[in-house]
Amino acid sequence: MGRAFEFRKARKMKRWSNMAKTFTRIGREIIIAVKESGPDPSSNSRLRAIIQNAKSANMPKENIERAIKKASEKSTDNFKEILLEGYAPNGIAILIEAATDNNNRTVANIRSYFNKCEGTLATSGSVDFLFNHLCYFQIKNEGVNTEELELDLIDFGIVDFNTHHGEINITANFEDFGSIQKEIDRRGLEIVSSEFEREAINVKTLEEDQKIIVDKLLNLIDEDDDVQNVYHDMA
Repeated sequence: MGRAFEFRKARKMKRWSNMAKTFTRIGREIIIAVKESGPDPSSNSRLRAIIQNAKSANMPKENIERAIKKASEKSTDNFKEILLEGYAPNGIAILIEAATDNNNRTVANIRSYFNKCEGTLATSGSVDFLFNHLCYFQIKNEGVNTEELELDLIDFGIVDFNTHHGEINITANFEDFGSIQKEIDRRGLEIVSSEFEREAINVKTLEEDQKIIVDKLLNLIDEDDDVQNVYHDMA
């Protein structure tokens, strides 16, 4: 799992290479989290996690506060999170998390990318079942009895626990995020980062020439302003 964390970190850093776009995406995540469960991070576990990641991305404090305040403004009334599903050529499944104030615009744009790259935008439920919805925590491993911590967290539903490069990596199902985060906070452990991810249950291996068109589609989707995250089952 250490290698998997390195992969996720590398992908995150690639997305963070454009700070302006990164701050915009994090700002949208903050707005959605506030709309769902309120502006108080102490009672909103998702918001607390996003703020942690915002700090990791060096997002200024005033940007974070502005996004929290913006969630209560009338201009964000129609803002919502949507999940789009589709297939790229060679049967590669794609899941897209988007945040939008215009559902028709976002769907039309995503459909056009699939059409350009010989793919198909599918109906809801066509792809989602091919992915596990997970959450991850990275914790500083400073004076922690890792064996004891792992045994205790098993009761909270963790599915993987390991140490890597001076950090503790914890994997759990999406629905267990809040309870695990509260337990980590209760123990006074420092969370380096936490995130949600959709991980393909099985991956498909393509030839290099087959990957080209899939990569083109993934890049088109990822560059769309409304898109937050893109997941696929290509190896």
